[in-house]
Amino acid sequence: MDVDTGNMTQTNLVDKVVVPGDVVLDLTKMENQTIKLGSGLRQDCDYISVMQAGKLRLSKPNKYWVESSQKRYVPRLEDTVLGIVVEHRSDNFLVDIKAPNLAFLPVLAFEGGTRRNIPKFETGTLIYARVVKANGIMNPELSCTDASGKAAEFGQLKNGYMFETSTGLARMLLSSPTCPVLEALGNKISFETAVGLNGRVWVNASSPDDVILVSNAIMRSEFLSGTQQRIMAEKLLERLQKS
Repeated sequence: MDVDTGNMTQTNLVDKVVVPGDVVLDLTKMENQTIKLGSGLRQDCDYISVMQAGKLRLSKPNKYWVESSQKRYVPRLEDTVLGIVVEHRSDNFLVDIKAPNLAFLPVLAFEGGTRRNIPKFETGTLIYARVVKANGIMNPELSCTDASGKAAEFGQLKNGYMFETSTGLARMLLSSPTCPVLEALGNKISFETAVGLNGRVWVNASSPDDVILVSNAIMRSEFLSGTQQRIMAEKLLERLQKS
């Protein structure tokens, strides 16, 4: 099949929706550059083509991937997730992370965890955790510590507001550099977020109005470019100031 790449550049499809078969890069026009490919892309001779529908993303200088918006979450090692405790057993908490199977959170998987200081998590408790075991057969396992055994940002999330998103939006919010919508909001108001790659986001701020504003801005940002995200955030902030 002949592919016309005469007008293709590195960036003219970035942040746009692509579908399987789309050619997103012509390597003959990108000499002396190292290209890193992420999920959803493959190399066909001198072209980079799409394998799954989603948005083409670029992490500078030259890492490309397709960000797909899925509701179902497939756990992967080292993913950060927002989980909801559904049951407390003697050795584990059972946690809903939007995966096919409930996750196990061992009662000792906390900084300094011992049998004498087991957390008292009630059903419905929201936690921020790290996936430490994952495969397609067994229940995933979580930990509320980082790789060095420290609590870091993990543990129970109190107050605030939690809402669900696609996994694609979650990845965008965790991207580097800082996601434009979060950067624009952070320049004007103070707030906290915890983003789970399983498609859950927690927001907390000093006032309910700020929590609502940040949550709405995040939910509206998924299919916007960086510039559009900043404009949308500014408009929401202006409305808040006028109210």
